[in-house]
Amino acid sequence: MNQVIASLGLALAIGLLVGLERGWRERDAPAGSRTAGIRTFGISGLLGGVMGALSSVLQGSFVFPVGFLVFALTFIVFKLREAEQDDDYSVTAVVAALVVFALGGLAVAGDPVAAAAGGAALAATLASREILHGFLKQLTWVELRSALMLAVMTAVVLPILPNHTIDPWGGLNPWEVWFFTVLTASLSFVGYIAVRTFGSRKGMLLSALAGAIVSSTAVTLVLAQSAKVNTGSRWLAGAAALAGMVSILRVVGLVSFVAPRMILDVGPAAAVAAVAFAGLGATLVLWPQGGSGVEIGAENPFEIAPLLFFAGLFAATVTVSAVLVVHFGDSGLLATVTLSGIVDVDVAVLTALRGASEATPSKAVSQAILAAMAANAFGRVALAATVGPIGFSARLAAITGAAVAAAGLTFYVTQ
Repeated sequence: MNQVIASLGLALAIGLLVGLERGWRERDAPAGSRTAGIRTFGISGLLGGVMGALSSVLQGSFVFPVGFLVFALTFIVFKLREAEQDDDYSVTAVVAALVVFALGGLAVAGDPVAAAAGGAALAATLASREILHGFLKQLTWVELRSALMLAVMTAVVLPILPNHTIDPWGGLNPWEVWFFTVLTASLSFVGYIAVRTFGSRKGMLLSALAGAIVSSTAVTLVLAQSAKVNTGSRWLAGAAALAGMVSILRVVGLVSFVAPRMILDVGPAAAVAAVAFAGLGATLVLWPQGGSGVEIGAENPFEIAPLLFFAGLFAATVTVSAVLVVHFGDSGLLATVTLSGIVDVDVAVLTALRGASEATPSKAVSQAILAAMAANAFGRVALAATVGPIGFSARLAAITGAAVAAAGLTFYVTQ
């Protein structure tokens, strides 16, 4: 009996929580002019709980559905009269009331924790109307398509892929390849939104920092090209160094998500490198010197061609890595990851992290991850030298060398 009372109290609380939001939104309406406010929603949740309790006591599967149907028809009739008077076509209040009734029944006759979570989520969603509507107004078709593609990639493609290796060397797992492709594209999409929202309007530095979440290599190339026609090459090199710092933090986040235990091995050296990039880069940025701004954009990370290229590159890398490890041991993984890191640090790091769950020692995996990050950093310098002035690439090379050396020393000391 005490459990039933507590569950009915939860059902009432769910209704009151939703009714609080509904009542606040219509708080200026005259009394009695609205179908449902805080009291009605509270009673609706309690009624759902009572129907759930009666269904359990009477052991009749028809009790709750019949009660739900009667409640729905009654509520809809009154809401229809209100809608005709106000010329209102919104069905939100009706759906919210039906969900409150159902959650009340779930709280008593089902899972109270799930009911409480559902009630909180419902209230939060209703309270976020302005935010959600504003977001929809700013959302472009490209971004909507990206979200839909993410849903398809995750909910449709991923479950049907075999989750086991299919090659003789035990390296190529289709499910893992696609999972890491989705993960990397999702992280890049965050950066894409950041660049679109803030990057091109808040100045070069913010653009570089946000753009580095998507691709620090692309940011470095844009900065190097700008240095050819911009007198502030020192400032630009500092911005590129700060982008390198963001790239390191992005990789650390990837490691934390995929293989958290590797942070103890990779974290100290990566942190020292990030601090070096940040400190030396900030010194150049704050150095008294002029320089005009440049916009740094980012391509949508859910374009089909780049995604398939990433998946193919990752699949080829893990397969080659498995072959080399079979024939040459841990040194094969280090060589493969270092070389692939020049092209794409995400592919390289994910390849190394895959070894964290296999027989490869964690120290070898950590060395491979750090080697990939170092190779990518020096790769950015090499690319910058091909499109930018010597002053830009020389400063960036000096900062990169200092950061890599400090990271290497830290790794040696902490192992």
